[in-house]
Amino acid sequence: MRTPTWLRWLDPLTAMILGVLVLALLVPVPDGVGAGLDTVRTGAIVLLFFLYGARMPTGEVLDGLKRFRLQGSMLAATYVLFPLLGLAVQLLPDAVLDPDLRRGLLYLSVLPSTVQSSVVMTSIARGNIAGAITGATISNVLGVLLTPLLVAVLLGATGAGLDGGAVSGILLQLLLPFVVGQLVQPWIGAWLRRHGGLLKVTDRATILLVVFTSVSEAQTAGAWDDLTVTALLVLLVVCAVVLAVMLAATWFGGAALGLDRGDRIALLMCGSKKSAATGLPMAAVLFAPAVAASVALPVIAFHQLQIVVTAVLARRLAKAAPEPV
Repeated sequence: MRTPTWLRWLDPLTAMILGVLVLALLVPVPDGVGAGLDTVRTGAIVLLFFLYGARMPTGEVLDGLKRFRLQGSMLAATYVLFPLLGLAVQLLPDAVLDPDLRRGLLYLSVLPSTVQSSVVMTSIARGNIAGAITGATISNVLGVLLTPLLVAVLLGATGAGLDGGAVSGILLQLLLPFVVGQLVQPWIGAWLRRHGGLLKVTDRATILLVVFTSVSEAQTAGAWDDLTVTALLVLLVVCAVVLAVMLAATWFGGAALGLDRGDRIALLMCGSKKSAATGLPMAAVLFAPAVAASVALPVIAFHQLQIVVTAVLARRLAKAAPEPV
């Protein structure tokens, strides 16, 4: 039986992400269950980064740290080009985009890159995973300092502070499992590389769990109660334009810098993303509660959009990549 044309064009991962997103909107989990899911999500992230470390030869990790052009271009995309786009969005009139949503997009623009989905998408697209891990992690560590500073300068926020929980989360959930994986890599690395399906399942399960929990928590908190359909559509269009500009800038900018294919994919996936996992908790520290609620919506909207779009790109890049020898 011949597969219908529309099914051949449907990306399975994207379909699963959209299905999980709709499920979380329609059936948000109660607070008690949500706390349990957060624990499961944390465990999945720890396992994911342990497997990355255990699978990856140590030489590749050291090589990722030495690629200064890649790391520098990631930081420039995250903390220079993105904030410039956030400032450009502020030029839109109130009749087009609500001032609170514009403020949220400016806040979004100064957040660090997301780590989990950036690395997962880089892995799916067969890019430089070591470069993605080091670049996204450096972005997050610096973001704990740079994001509050940029918020204070660009948004005029007062009382900005550092989120110690974000620092410990990066160290304990991401770096420590990766280092432990590296330590045991000589014993189990070859086996993991022969059984790539294990990491593939972990990749996708983690992404779906992050999407479901983040959307469900926002829905339970009433983040979208006062939102009109028109305002949401305009917000999504603006987010899509910003994302498209960043994707084009990182992909073609990587080519202009002379980066190889693996590094260009890492730059594309890390330099075009923003972290909701860091941004939402930090918003509660940097802003008054009423402001934090409006700031959260653009972060959530962009976060979901970037996952769906880069999932499609990752699959296409993987299909176009040369087969490993």
